[in-house]
Amino acid sequence: MCFARALPGATWLPSDPDPSSRASIAAWIEAEGLSNIAPPRAIDVTAQVWGVEDQAPFDALVAINMIHISPWESTLGLIAGAGRLLAEKGVLYTYGAYKREGRHTAPANETFDAWLKQKDPAFGVRDLEAVEEAARAQGLVLNEIVHMPANNFSLVFKRG
Repeated sequence: MCFARALPGATWLPSDPDPSSRASIAAWIEAEGLSNIAPPRAIDVTAQVWGVEDQAPFDALVAINMIHISPWESTLGLIAGAGRLLAEKGVLYTYGAYKREGRHTAPANETFDAWLKQKDPAFGVRDLEAVEEAARAQGLVLNEIVHMPANNFSLVFKRG
């Protein structure tokens, strides 16, 4: 909601695989009365077709706290989708906890990683360089790394 208020000229298409999360998003959209947010969708980023291709190319794709709470295949699918669906010079923005060169950036992230893997062995804090390499294979270049609070990072990839 914060992004939609801050960028009223942009149209937002939220997604979540969980029906209850989509219902919550829809309730927030209605409560906030924001007209630049479409109804939330279930998008399977691992699928070749996301069901939004008719609205492509996109100026940006935003993935917040997704990469570490999903299997690695989801990260690869997100990146492949960005390679297919982003406009030339389009941006893939990701936010979350990352390792650097295979090492945790803070003890709290190591604890968080163990907790994630306990929830689901396919989850976990990913190595930033592995994400960058996967993005490069899809024509995306890591343009900026922004250190964020709570030992997180924003990664800004550009297409083309």
